Amino acid sequence: MSRRWIQNPNRCADEYLDGIEDFIEFARRHNPGATRIRCPCRRCNNTLFESIETVGFHLVRNGMIETYSIWNLHGEQVDHASSSNAPRVDNVEPIVDPNDQVMGIIQDAFPFASTNINQEGEDDVPTPIDSAEFEQYEKLLKNANQELYPGCESFSVLTAIMELMHRKIKYRMSNLCFDYFLGVFKRMLPTDNCLPKDHKHAQKVLHGLGLGYEKIHACKNNCMLFYKEHETLDTCPICNESRFKMTSQNRTTKIPQKVMRYLPLKPRLQRLYMSMHTATDMRWHKEKRVDDDVMRHPADGEAWKEFDRTFPEFAADPRNVRLGLATDEFNPYGVLNQHHSTWPIFAFPYNLPPWKCMKKEYMMTTVLITEDPGRSIDVYLRPLVDELKDLWTNGVRTYDKSTGRMFTLRAAVMWTVNDFPAYAMVSGWSTKGYMACPVCKEDVTSGWHAGKVCYLGHRRWLPWDHEWREKDKEFDGNTERRLRPREWSGDEILEQLNRLDFAPFGKTVSRTRPSTHLNWTHKPMFFELPYWSKLKLRHNLDVMHVEKNVFDTLVGTILDIEGKTKDTIKARLDLERMGIRRGLWMNRDSDKARRDLAFFSMKPNDKKEFLKFVSSVKFPDGYASNIARCVNVDGGKFTGFKSHDCHVFMQRLLLVGVRHLLPEDVVKPIMLLSRFFSQLTAKTLRRTDMFQLRHDIVQVLCKFEMIFPPAFFTSMIHVMVHLPEEALLAGPVNYRWMYPIERLLGELKKSVRNRAKPEGSIIEAWVQYESLTFCGINDPSLLLPHFWFAPPPSYLSPPSPPSSLSVRTSATSLPSPPLQPFRRRPPAASPPPCFGLSRIFAADFSLLRPPFRTPEMSDLIRRGRSMTTAPSSDPPAQSASAATAPAMLDHVVVGPGASQAPASSSSSVAQPPSARRRHRPTDTIDTTSTDGTGASGSQPGITTLLYC
Repeated sequence: MSRRWIQNPNRCADEYLDGIEDFIEFARRHNPGATRIRCPCRRCNNTLFESIETVGFHLVRNGMIETYSIWNLHGEQVDHASSSNAPRVDNVEPIVDPNDQVMGIIQDAFPFASTNINQEGEDDVPTPIDSAEFEQYEKLLKNANQELYPGCESFSVLTAIMELMHRKIKYRMSNLCFDYFLGVFKRMLPTDNCLPKDHKHAQKVLHGLGLGYEKIHACKNNCMLFYKEHETLDTCPICNESRFKMTSQNRTTKIPQKVMRYLPLKPRLQRLYMSMHTATDMRWHKEKRVDDDVMRHPADGEAWKEFDRTFPEFAADPRNVRLGLATDEFNPYGVLNQHHSTWPIFAFPYNLPPWKCMKKEYMMTTVLITEDPGRSIDVYLRPLVDELKDLWTNGVRTYDKSTGRMFTLRAAVMWTVNDFPAYAMVSGWSTKGYMACPVCKEDVTSGWHAGKVCYLGHRRWLPWDHEWREKDKEFDGNTERRLRPREWSGDEILEQLNRLDFAPFGKTVSRTRPSTHLNWTHKPMFFELPYWSKLKLRHNLDVMHVEKNVFDTLVGTILDIEGKTKDTIKARLDLERMGIRRGLWMNRDSDKARRDLAFFSMKPNDKKEFLKFVSSVKFPDGYASNIARCVNVDGGKFTGFKSHDCHVFMQRLLLVGVRHLLPEDVVKPIMLLSRFFSQLTAKTLRRTDMFQLRHDIVQVLCKFEMIFPPAFFTSMIHVMVHLPEEALLAGPVNYRWMYPIERLLGELKKSVRNRAKPEGSIIEAWVQYESLTFCGINDPSLLLPHFWFAPPPSYLSPPSPPSSLSVRTSATSLPSPPLQPFRRRPPAASPPPCFGLSRIFAADFSLLRPPFRTPEMSDLIRRGRSMTTAPSSDPPAQSASAATAPAMLDHVVVGPGASQAPASSSSSVAQPPSARRRHRPTDTIDTTSTDGTGASGSQPGITTLLYC
């Protein structure tokens, strides 16, 4: 039986869907009577038991593990005599005793206890530890060897506690709830059991696996930390504020005014090499990365390569860690307290392969600040910068489990990842005012338009002899003869900062800041790192927030939404002042002035039609939120859009909806902008495509300058011109945007149990999560979510041909729970759930179809294929790939009655409210593309299927 379908990257192919059905039948046949089976999808990784329907859905949505070609966990046995030359399947983990796994965890946490350490030289032996750490090791070893109760062979004390604590974190149980169930379990077990009686005692058992944190007192006015040489002071030497709060004289303990939590970085980096599973992956960027024109990882970027050329000694050892830093604020109280904010600072290693990099399990919280520090964030960065300096200069002795030797681990920060306000705090360059662009700096073109600062002059990036440079009335009334802004090196920036005189933190400047300060607010603490001024890229522009702000500005203007549109009365008066675009001036009748609707905004009926179209679109589960809930058709606006909603809308829906509702001159740059973000945010980038995007975005911004008023060009619109250059320097965007950080902030927010002390709750929960995640390295069934052993995605490595294995099956190969007999969905039953949306626009967006298709759905798919593959006399359609300009859609018909719509119709037929149910079947779906005039044009059409 061929299993090539497992390697098929197209999960919509009939071969793949038929293979899933064969797998389900195979599992049912070899596990008769079982109700649940292991799920071999890439996310569950054969570690979770799910029902038949859920397994089928997971295999369609996530794909099967590409190396799982021998289904030994579902009843298949390998004939070792005939398959001795077959390659080993590394993804399938053998069944290991949980108690043996716990012993492996202890040996990883305390490498000095390993018995197979290379003893050839003194440098290869782990560094001796102190008595306190040895005492922790002995306690853990005792609990690992002690039975849960006399005669229990399945669980030791440590194994049982680890299992229970993992479930506590997974289901977010409170300490009170955990204490209750722990007491119930203790009463269920024999009376002489050794199970802890409550959560506090369970934490003491796992204390040796944790890494801990430090509390550092801070000045009330953010002047300084009571740290190192200032640790013994009781008052701040800058502002003379007391270190402690005023309390009753009878109180023996002093309460500090402000506390910062610091989690040391060195032991957390050392733990990456304490496990065989991560120690080898930390060398992936050097040993297994493919060096070609495709950028799959930050190591493929020019900044990484330039760093290697500048510091060859650091690059010589691939185990040296490259770090990224990120920070953002969140409110642990939600809507209960609008003024409180918490600022964590995260570090994440870039050495890991793409399928593990930027995952929660490998992110490290280093600093937790209790309020918005503003420009005083450098005060709180002091312990982290000191440790980073020591890691660069001296390093730290670390045991490498994969080689069994000690080595000196060094680390360097490659760049920071922040949104635009945090960018100003970390970089020291203010992102407000006339010089808000941190890349152009003082060479940016800005001016005062419609009561705010706007950023124009994008013709400076055009070739010197471009015809648009000579036009004046179409732009801002002036010709453009200037060159593009210069690039500032790190040494030039450092020299400029050294000449400036900044006020100390906590003190205000009594005089106006001199013009020589430009837009600098303070000298960043990171310039104390010896290598910081040599970096090609120090701070990243966050594409997530840039895309959201661009979407809000663009959609608010073309829909003419009050409060969001940039086409205001002030913007029209500004055009009159500049003497350009007379057609957009205020319409004055006698003593009144009226603002007519601009040609780039939709008419009221068109706007209503556009909003109805958006509210009718359905997406696959997990692909996007329910955007229909954010659409107010009667009010003519969007409400409650999240960043990811804007991301999906910008790249998938925007051009489809505005294609026939706006003039062609307005639609074309919007089309280029949508394609720009679609290609820029791809998981893999080509350098040739980035060079083309660098040219395209300049064209888009220049066309926007000819369409929209100057008030349209905010700082977020301007910084788009720098995004392709940063992609060339640092590689794919998904390693440098805020989506993983925002998700992690959401997890921290949920961990607050004591609202009186939210930061304490957060840090305690995080330390506990770190220790249990370390346990999950050796026991992947405990780790949630399961990313430690996830195979690489198909886009990172081409699928290898399946090996020829001689296998024999047995109905009694594995002791699995009884499996429920598999049944197909009967045709008369309710239709399967919505799996979403086929290729809407110029992007490779695969349709996720139900794993078990009804005859009606199969007939619908065959008709859709016949529409897209039917021969015709017209020239072949242009491929809708990311490297070619996509064809424009004339209209989209969604829902029942679509087959009655005329092919040459130029208006969107929205789905009626009665048909907007999630499981409503679709009769016929058809779309047609024209040239925008209502008749068929010369441009090839694209057939689009919307499965609802």
